[in-house]
Amino acid sequence: MIPRVHKRGTRTIGLLYYLYGPGTHEEHVDPHLVAAWDSLAPDPGRDPDASYADLQQLLDQPVEAAGRSGRPHVWHLSVRAAPEDPVLTDEQWGEIARRMVAVTGIAPDGDTAGCRWAAVRHADDHIHIIATLAREDGRTPRLNNDAARAQAEARLLEAEYGLRRLNTGDGTGARRPTSAERHKATRENRERTPREELRETVRRAVAGAESEREFFDRLAASGLLVRRRVAPSGDLLGYTVALPDDRNGKGEPVFYSGSKLAPDLSLPRIRERWTTPGTDAGGQEPDTRSASGLPLAPDGPAPARRRAAHAAWHAVLVIDQGDDPATAAQLAGAGEVLDALAKTSAAHTRRELREAAWAFERASRSHVRAVRGHDRALRQAARDLVRGGPTLGRGEDGASTAMLIDMVFFLAVAAAAWHARKGHAQQAAAARQTAEHLRAAYQQAAGQPLNALNERGRRMAQPLRLQQAAYVRAAVPELAGQILGESGWPALAATLADAQASGHDPAVLLAEAVQRRELDTAGSLSDVLVWRLRRMADLPTDTTTLPPVTARATTAPQPTARATANRSDQVRKVR
Repeated sequence: MIPRVHKRGTRTIGLLYYLYGPGTHEEHVDPHLVAAWDSLAPDPGRDPDASYADLQQLLDQPVEAAGRSGRPHVWHLSVRAAPEDPVLTDEQWGEIARRMVAVTGIAPDGDTAGCRWAAVRHADDHIHIIATLAREDGRTPRLNNDAARAQAEARLLEAEYGLRRLNTGDGTGARRPTSAERHKATRENRERTPREELRETVRRAVAGAESEREFFDRLAASGLLVRRRVAPSGDLLGYTVALPDDRNGKGEPVFYSGSKLAPDLSLPRIRERWTTPGTDAGGQEPDTRSASGLPLAPDGPAPARRRAAHAAWHAVLVIDQGDDPATAAQLAGAGEVLDALAKTSAAHTRRELREAAWAFERASRSHVRAVRGHDRALRQAARDLVRGGPTLGRGEDGASTAMLIDMVFFLAVAAAAWHARKGHAQQAAAARQTAEHLRAAYQQAAGQPLNALNERGRRMAQPLRLQQAAYVRAAVPELAGQILGESGWPALAATLADAQASGHDPAVLLAEAVQRRELDTAGSLSDVLVWRLRRMADLPTDTTTLPPVTARATTAPQPTARATANRSDQVRKVR
């Protein structure tokens, strides 16, 4: 249930005309009163002898007596149920209205001198409450935090009426589109409102941008209309953006400032990303070099995705172990990575990644202020993704995309856990939703490269496969049965053989991969371990062009000291 306090008005009759009228799209059906300050209040919706003016004059009497009719005095609250909620009766909506005016201070319980108000229902799923802001005793009502109190009451009503339980907001979310914006988007067959389209486009423009000039160049390249607000001194104070095809009644573009799109899209907040050098929570930048020591230059989609996977994994460790300001910075940087990934993804993964980025936008903001600089690696990763360009989703590009999505999935899971610990209900829910979209995108991206790895594993000689199974039993005996029974085991066997051929100790590498983080959120243990191992050992993610695995089997290893030391910690985390 969503209560919304609207902007105060000066014309009571104007709002009544809207509430009892047909609506902008003829959507108002059977408008009528469900409750009012007086049981004898006229209802122009169902009483043919009552008029809008009759109700307006009664509502405005205390206002005129107090001499306030020329000032904003019309209070308006809408209360809307979720689409999946049961249809409430008029009596139930009337009780909801009485509780809302009581808790907000319009007409407190037991106060016979409260404001006059009326609740109008013109659809199954919501009501509108109109009130005039002069009490019967001439005083002004106390409406401090009326919106927050209405939200708190809505949470109680949801539980009592068996409605969908919404999470309590904390004031850090982006502004919701108005009803007029939603109706306009429907009329123009837009998937999202202009405000939402602009927010998404601006977020993509800022993802990984290194300077003000680059940010505005990206905005212009995206096709938006951009206006800059400049002081007399010549300093840039802010900006507004508009869609070229979004016009008002006069045919003029409808501009929105960055702060009206989202709290972190105002120019001062965007500038914070460029002005603060930094390191991670431990004072060191994450290692973004390959196993050979060479930097992972963003000269194409695959290297950019590998670098982003390293940065994402580092962010998971910071979220698990770092302090709150560092974690908030990592989440902000992760939002940029997701925006950049959605912008450069292949067609078959683009929709899910776009939805993931859209959901994570809410998870990236809370009252914990990010200390910029801690997100340096993720911001550079976002920049590399944009510079690396779009991918067709095949070969090394497609396989490295699957690896990155896998890493970002665990980042979203870590973000949900952190927000839950902090009591950030909306952000935790958004992070969980992000993880679900990433899980779907992973299934789309990983199919071809995992099939190739599985085929490679199935063609391995039996002695070599037995050797890899022995490595698993030695390194992670408690999970060996599950891993060896999964359909993805051949891909993991091939990966362990590739790691051994590259000079790594498979048992040690495997124990480290398992110990690094929990696996109980993974759909497939073997899939997750494949990507962790290939990232840790810097192995090619696309194996379609590699020769068959022909390494000679050796004696199965005994558990190493390192594997034994890691095992108890690993078991505790997984269980």
